[in-house]
Amino acid sequence: MKRFIGFVRKEFYHIFRDKRSMFILFGMPIVQIMLFGFAITNEINNVSIAILDKSKDTETQKIINKINGSKYFNMEQEITSEAQIESVFKEGKVKAVLVFEKDFINNLQTSKKAEVQVITDATDPNIANTITNYINAILQNYSLEINKSNRPGYQIYTQTQHYYNPELKGVFTFVPGVMTVILMLVSAMMTSISITKEKELGTMEILLVSPIKPFQVILGKVFPYIFLSIINAAVILILGYFVFKIPIQGSLILLALESILFIISALSLGILISTISNSQQTAMMISLMGLMLPVIILSGFIFPISSMPLPLQIISNIIPAKWFIIIIKAIMLKGATIAVIWKESLILLGMTLFFMALSIKNYKIRLE
Repeated sequence: MKRFIGFVRKEFYHIFRDKRSMFILFGMPIVQIMLFGFAITNEINNVSIAILDKSKDTETQKIINKINGSKYFNMEQEITSEAQIESVFKEGKVKAVLVFEKDFINNLQTSKKAEVQVITDATDPNIANTITNYINAILQNYSLEINKSNRPGYQIYTQTQHYYNPELKGVFTFVPGVMTVILMLVSAMMTSISITKEKELGTMEILLVSPIKPFQVILGKVFPYIFLSIINAAVILILGYFVFKIPIQGSLILLALESILFIISALSLGILISTISNSQQTAMMISLMGLMLPVIILSGFIFPISSMPLPLQIISNIIPAKWFIIIIKAIMLKGATIAVIWKESLILLGMTLFFMALSIKNYKIRLE
């Protein structure tokens, strides 16, 4: 019995000394419950909207204040014409535009009814539908308030219009998201495992001391994954276009260049993971924890980032997939040009250069 107790005690010591095991045992459940608890929600919060008030009377101002005062919406800007709606949607920040008809208060007082048009960016149909429902609920609540002292009651009608995805097809959201996840898997995870396998078997050191320069060795290892990822991206786009009837409104050349930029970014991240991993198991665990969960949860693929707590919104900015999803949706569904997505492209390029520089530095350290 004493031997068994001693053996168990030894195993406990081994576990407590291994920081990676401690992180897997205690850190992973904490990270997962925090991410799933705060990020996974069907509710919306702090959604940016724009207002087109053709009436500019006291009644419309009260409605605007009520909507803006809720926790669900923030008035991002006030536009002056319908021609501006397309441009504010293409910028990507505004998710809905509320249009108040001309002579709103007069129509309400004379005919007892008035109309508000709700125009949404339906590139994410679930969010667009939720926004419409929330605004309708706020307007209905406002109607009940003003009808307490008015008989017969006033009626405020809403007219809904969805930009870019009028039929609210969910596939318009999932194809860009799945494309992002697959490219990240093939590019980052497979690259990190491939290079770590060479290191684990001891063959990487042989390659690095050969006449071939280290950067050529790394480039030779990752080049096949660049080729495979480009094929994957092309297949997904072809299936999306011909099978699911997803339009590609923007430039195919720009879409291809942005996809290659993201692939290179993911590859550089995979190389970085391989520099800090001594085994395939470690690389797989880091890839799953560091890539898969953030890509699915914090990229805006499924859950709106604006509805997450502020710390998670800040963390989402360092997820390359977030910026690529914004880019690919803007090009495919909105027909955006580089003039619209230059900021996101620059951020993705900066991340790529940072990952590459850090990877090269780590490999130099290992060679010394």
